[in-house]
Amino acid sequence: MRPVRRGSSPRPDDFDTYQEAKPELISRLGSYCSYCERRIPTMLAVEHIQPKGLSAYAHLAGRWDNFLLGCVNCNSTKGDKDVVLKDVLLPDRDNTHWAFTYLPDGRVIPSAAADERGVAKQAANTLALTGLDKRSNEVVDENGKRVAIDRVSQRLEKWLLAEEAKSMLDADPDNNPLRISIVHQAQESGFFSIWMTVFEDDVDMRNRLIDAFPGTRESGCFDPAAVLPVSPAPNPDGLAGGGKI
Repeated sequence: MRPVRRGSSPRPDDFDTYQEAKPELISRLGSYCSYCERRIPTMLAVEHIQPKGLSAYAHLAGRWDNFLLGCVNCNSTKGDKDVVLKDVLLPDRDNTHWAFTYLPDGRVIPSAAADERGVAKQAANTLALTGLDKRSNEVVDENGKRVAIDRVSQRLEKWLLAEEAKSMLDADPDNNPLRISIVHQAQESGFFSIWMTVFEDDVDMRNRLIDAFPGTRESGCFDPAAVLPVSPAPNPDGLAGGGKI
């Protein structure tokens, strides 16, 4: 889950309607779901971290610090569930890249680092909150070809794409145009954490990826020298409950 920084609000008060915040959020965070990391070029929603549908959080309906971006799957699964900040890990205030492990089969699980820092439960809660712990649905077309219609299958599909790109680069590591092309491919496909995992031994590529996805470098969650995760997250905007990992 890509750590991001949305920064200070572009206006001095709350938004009259939360939809008004969408252009600025996309500009600062990119057209990606803040949870599953898919690129959603259209129909990306303004996501309320603490749900506006619960009376306890109704006053946050137009609050900039309560906004992220969400796809229809993550947003609908999260719904109006009560989000207690101390019980989850959030990409705008925790180092969520360090908290989760992405596997070649498309699964996402709490990382060893999350366990070591005592936040494995919060990591698991976050996956359950957004449905990222769901199993893949095996769907094939009339010709028996597998169709990636769920998030697990789509992660698996993008893993294979990233592995293919890495194989090409391994054969020609000094090919700068190829490196640029791979970064563009990653931007178009989304799934930042998969590309970062596949290229985990390539400091140059990881730095390029961090710089290519809006709001990521600004989170302060990566050391640019070795691209090692910074933990706990700096949480530069001082958001409530932040810096748990």
